[in-house]
Amino acid sequence: MTPNPKAVILFDGVCNFCNNSVQFIIRRDREAYFSFVSLQSETGAQLLREHSYTDDLNSVVVIDQGRLYTKSDAALQIIWHFHGLWRMARILRWVPRLVRDHAYDIIAKNRYRWFGTRESCMLPSPEIRSRFLD
Repeated sequence: MTPNPKAVILFDGVCNFCNNSVQFIIRRDREAYFSFVSLQSETGAQLLREHSYTDDLNSVVVIDQGRLYTKSDAALQIIWHFHGLWRMARILRWVPRLVRDHAYDIIAKNRYRWFGTRESCMLPSPEIRSRFLD
């Protein structure tokens, strides 16, 4: 049975930084608002096709209430749903997207070199398996 997520995060399943980010999000997503799917999966590819996304896959992608977000907008959309002190990061919306995306691109371009890769996508634990769509 596939859950009916409120929002879906598509992430690079072989990237250590991305996998650690998913774990970070899961720990802070109290309402289980997000479900997850790797960009490399058929489910991920289908979601991207459904939203006519054809850009390079060097970005996290968030689909929230039918709207697609990428790069720094995707990161900020994720933070939008966090509680506590994380809400203070919302102020970053005031930084021009060009500046935010430039910083995002530097991290994205170097993520494999700085954080490494995995041979395969992560296997979620049984407790969180239902939040993964592939």
